[in-house]
Amino acid sequence: MSSPSPARVRFAPSPTGHLHIGGARTALFNWLIARQTGGTFILRIEDTDTARNVEGADQKIMEDLRWLGLQWDEGVGVGGPNGPYYQSQRLDYYRSVLKRLLDSGNAYHAFDTAEELEAMRAEAEAQKKAFMYPRPATFPDENDVRKARQAGRPVVVRFKAAGQDVTVRDEVMGDVTISASELDDFIICKADGMPTYHLANVADDAAMGVTFVLRGQEFLSQTPRHIALQRALGFATPQYAHLPLIMDMQGRKLSKRDGAVEVFAFRQAGYLPEVLVNFIALLGWSPGQDREKMTLQEMVELFSVDRIGRTNARFDRDKLIAFNTDAVASTGEERLAATLDDYLTVNPDLRISRAKLDEAARRYLLRINRGFRTFADIEYKCGFIYEADENIACDPDAVKKVLAKGENAGYQMLESLVPRLESVDPWTAENVESLLKQIGEERSVNMGKVAQPIRVAVSGSTVSPPIGETLAMLGKEKSLKRIRQCLARRA
Repeated sequence: MSSPSPARVRFAPSPTGHLHIGGARTALFNWLIARQTGGTFILRIEDTDTARNVEGADQKIMEDLRWLGLQWDEGVGVGGPNGPYYQSQRLDYYRSVLKRLLDSGNAYHAFDTAEELEAMRAEAEAQKKAFMYPRPATFPDENDVRKARQAGRPVVVRFKAAGQDVTVRDEVMGDVTISASELDDFIICKADGMPTYHLANVADDAAMGVTFVLRGQEFLSQTPRHIALQRALGFATPQYAHLPLIMDMQGRKLSKRDGAVEVFAFRQAGYLPEVLVNFIALLGWSPGQDREKMTLQEMVELFSVDRIGRTNARFDRDKLIAFNTDAVASTGEERLAATLDDYLTVNPDLRISRAKLDEAARRYLLRINRGFRTFADIEYKCGFIYEADENIACDPDAVKKVLAKGENAGYQMLESLVPRLESVDPWTAENVESLLKQIGEERSVNMGKVAQPIRVAVSGSTVSPPIGETLAMLGKEKSLKRIRQCLARRA
């Protein structure tokens, strides 16, 4: 990569929802380039497509970026010398750029209706030709524009293609040349007066001094148009790099059919943000030497556009889970407690909640769930502790396999355990565990025969932390109440 130093890069999402994994990768790679070169990472919101905008989505995107640790230097929310950074607030600037193109003869008005355009496409298809908009011999003047508007016709502005080949010098894909015959007179201003993506994007990159554009491969086909616009306006052409697509493990475009595809969904699922960033970095890029585990600072030191591959990346969810499991095992308790707190904050409807846990309780949960994969495992294994006693209902399969099996052997075990458990004092995990081991030895049965009936009675399932820890967290009164409740509900 021959990126100038310091580089000015930007991330320019449309406000249509939370940040997608693909967008997160684009933001990360741009952030890494800025940090590596001592440059500037700009956040711009491209919100001129009003039909697709979702209220509040810009705030969600910014929250997702901050959660990942990707703070921007200039742009929405932080300001800078090139604002405003919402495209919807830059319309006067786009009009001035549009006027330059019209005045120089590099653009013209067009009045075709949707039906007329469809008829042109149908005719081209019938002739087995690619549709190219037929440029008029004489461009409409202001009088023609006024008449068209009075007649209720849609008035757009089209860019006059220069009639020359355009070569995109791409840092990832190599040189990509588009012949003049493939470049049409595309629309740069819509009938509602809003600029299209092409005009606004090119105009803003120039105004904000962007020197390097790194974005998804899906934009590569549009880049020749952007270069043509830059030439017509006398703008410098930044360096370009287009990232390979992100696919699922079956080679299909990543979509919700296989699970989460938005950063916030992974946050809600209980992943560590540093793990997700690490995993995203490896989608199409390799630091070399078979290295996979990296901090953000290490990525800054190792990152190079030269090591971005051209082949599509595969999103391996099993690998992500493995990454997170390993990271959890090696992360300090203080960090885990903070991220557990965040997990509970973004999941207010869980049985476990921030309101029910103080700092000591959070740390205790972490200790008794050693080996968990994501924070969701803690809710799965311990959520029952925070349920109302009357809401605990035993899973029918658990009843069949543990309590009713062997002529109600599990129920019989529970009945015999109640008076023994009543005698435990003080009620600690160690004392409970010791008693249950003693009972197992007395009856010549393994610990499972003693502990599993209790586990089903107090949790409703066969899943919980170690039985001593489970009963200690519930407390003596609630533990005995749930066991008696289970026995009373016996069929």
